Amino acid sequence: MPRLSEVIAALETLWPPERAESWDAVGTVVGDPDQEVARVLFAVDPVQEIVDEAVKLGANLLVTHHPLYLRGTTTVAASTFKGRVVHTLIKNDIALHVAHTNADRADPGVSDALAGALDLRVVRPLVPDPTDPEGRRGLGRVCELDHPLTVRELAARAAERLPATAQGIRVAGDPGATVRTVAVSGGSGDSLFDDVRVAGVDAFLTADLRHHPASEFMAARAHSPLALLDAAHWATEWPWCELAATQLDEISDRYGWDLRVHVSKTVTDPWTAHAASSHPSPATTPPRSASRASSDAPGAPN
Repeated sequence: MPRLSEVIAALETLWPPERAESWDAVGTVVGDPDQEVARVLFAVDPVQEIVDEAVKLGANLLVTHHPLYLRGTTTVAASTFKGRVVHTLIKNDIALHVAHTNADRADPGVSDALAGALDLRVVRPLVPDPTDPEGRRGLGRVCELDHPLTVRELAARAAERLPATAQGIRVAGDPGATVRTVAVSGGSGDSLFDDVRVAGVDAFLTADLRHHPASEFMAARAHSPLALLDAAHWATEWPWCELAATQLDEISDRYGWDLRVHVSKTVTDPWTAHAASSHPSPATTPPRSASRASSDAPGAPN
C-alpha cells in the first residue's frame, strides 16, 4: 500500500496546486504523510455526512472538490461543524485533500467531466490558461453537439444525465431555439458571461446564476438565440468525482498499488425540496384594491 505522501504527489501531477486561483485553499488539510492508504473516497463537499461515510467505508483518504477552510479560521473546536469534521477525520486516521480551482483548470478537469456527462464534444477551453502552450487547460469548455437539439431538449438531457436535485434545470431564453454549440462550466458561472459572449455559442450551461447578472446578460443578447441553463452547483461538479476516481485508478494500476477507489453518491446539495409555482402570473391576475393591499400589509391593523 502506498503512503499518503505518495498518493498526494500523484494527485498533484493531475491538479498542481500552483494552478489554483490566488484566493483558493487547495492541498492537504489533514493527514500524516507517512500513513498508509488503502481506500480513497471522492466527493464534492467536505461535510460531516461525507466524513461519516468515509469512516463507515474505512477510507484512509478523502478527496473533495470544495475546500473545508476557504477563508481561514481561528478554531477547530468540535463544537463548530467544521471543527467536528476535523476531529472526526483525525480520530479515524482519515486524511483530507482538496482539489478546487486547480481541478477546474486541469486537462481533463471539472468542465470536461460535465461535458462528458452530457455527451458534448469538447472543442476548447472557454477561458484558456495563458500558461498552457497547447491551449487545452483553462476554465469552462466550449463544446459541440453531434446533432442539433432545442434548448428544451438540451435541458431535458441535462436533467436526465446529471444527478437529481431539488432544483433541476432552470432555463432562460427560447425553449424552442436550436442549439449546436454549448459553453459549460461546473460550479458558479455568471462571472464568465463576457467570455460566453465572445465564444459565440448557442447556450451556456452552468450553476448559481443570479438574477441581476442573468437578466442583464439576456437583455444584452435580446436579438440572439443564446440561452442560459442553470443547474444545481453540486450536480455540475459531481461528474468530476467519477473522472478523478478513474484517473487515480489508472495511476494505482501503473504503480502497482493495492488501492481501492470509491465515489460518494451521497447528495450534498443543500436544497432538499422544490415547489412548482401554481398561481397565474401577475400579468393575468387582477390587481387588488389599494385599501385591501393596505390592510394586508405587515403590521397593519385588522
